[in-house]
Order: sequence, then structure tokens, then C-alpha cells
Amino acid sequence: MGFRDKVVIVTGASSGIGAATAIKFSEQGANVVLVARNQARLKEVADKCCSHGVKYCIIIANVAKKDDIKRVVATTVERFGKIDVLVNSAGVGGTAAIWDSNAMEVYDKTMATNLRSVVYLTNLAAPHLINTEGNIVNISSAAAVDIILPENFAYCTSKAGLDHFTRSAALDLAPKGVRVNSVNPGPVKTNFVQSKYKTEQRDCWSKFETMTALGRISHPEEIANLVLFLASDKAKAITGSSYITDNGALLKKGT
Repeated sequence: MGFRDKVVIVTGASSGIGAATAIKFSEQGANVVLVARNQARLKEVADKCCSHGVKYCIIIANVAKKDDIKRVVATTVERFGKIDVLVNSAGVGGTAAIWDSNAMEVYDKTMATNLRSVVYLTNLAAPHLINTEGNIVNISSAAAVDIILPENFAYCTSKAGLDHFTRSAALDLAPKGVRVNSVNPGPVKTNFVQSKYKTEQRDCWSKFETMTALGRISHPEEIANLVLFLASDKAKAITGSSYITDNGALLKKGT
């Protein structure tokens, strides 16, 4: 897809969608900057990327911290001299009803990672993306469109905000030749989803399958394929768009 020697930052790259996306970019010849908190898992992803003969950089960072965000952009530019693509994949989820005593704690933590970090990274990366006429792909969620699960007001709000920020940033950056889009998955078979239901004695994957019109759930590589398409010149006319890839979960919910 034309990513040879491109420089791609992927946050949340230690597992799930972020890891799959970084590996897919490396398969297409991109040099990847892998950002996450788990060093051991990042090294595993880096080894897979390296097997495709590309350069990589591991940055141990918590994107909820402003100094870490600054370090991500500064280290990337110092190492590679440019930024071509920014993929904001880092995300957290938290469960709390709006009346719970910990509701604001969950909200603040969720917004800091799922939305504020994206805004800040975009702010710092924008000048470099303008120089390369690069683009941004944000990993949002089908939960931005409809409330999939109860007691997830913070997560749903953060993703709805992320979609609107995507559109706002796309309009702002369009005259500079920079595109901004989001991918909105439904259930995806990742550790992130599984960990949310670890304490529940039931097969969460089977339950999620029954929630979709197609009777299946996605794997991270499927989401990564869509990310690469949106980041490529094949999508050069697409900006400010949010692509739902949920196996028809929203359709099923409406029946």
C-alpha cells in the first residue's frame, strides 16, 4: 500500500488492535514506533516487526501523562526525522454507574487515555504530519454511536468525543493536506475485552457472537487491515470519516 520507509507511530502497540496494526505496517515496509506501558509485550511485537526487515523504536510510555506524550513525538522525530502516520490505538475501559462513588475517578481516567491523549498527540504531531502530508487514524468504537453495554458511560462518552474530535481535526488539517479518520470496531477478540469479563464465569466470546448480525466477532488483524487502507493513498479522498466494523452489532441491537 505504499508504506515503504514511512514512519508510523502506534500507541497501545503491546497487544490487540495496536499490535496487529504495527505488525501490518511493518509487513508493508513501514518503520514503526511502538508505544505502550508493557515493555515485555512491546518487545514481542517489535521482534515480529523486525522480521520484516524494517526499523523500529520502542517507547515505554503512559499516554495519560503529558511528559510521556511529549517524549513519544520528540523521540520519534529524533530517531527518524519525520512522522508519516499516527495511529491512536491506546485505550482503557472502566465500569461505573453515574451514581457510583467512583464514577468521576473512572471518567477522568478514561477520558485522559481515550480522548485527551489523542488530542495532545495530534497537537504535537500535527506540524510533522503537515510536513509529510501524512494522516491520522484513531481507534474509536461502535460504542461511540450507541450504548452497547450498561454502566459504561465514561467509555461511550470518550469514544463519542473522539469521533467528533476526528471530524474537527480533519476539517482543521484538510487545507494542510493531512487526513484524519477513525475506525469504530464492535467486539474484537483481544485481551482488552477478555480482561473486562475475566471475573464473570461465562463465555464472553459466545455472548458477543450472539450480539452481532453476522454471528461472529472480529480479530485484531481485520481492524488493522482497515487502518492500513485509511492510512494509504487508496483512501486519499477520505477524511473526517468514522468506519464502523462491528459485524452488524448495531443492526442486531435495533431488531
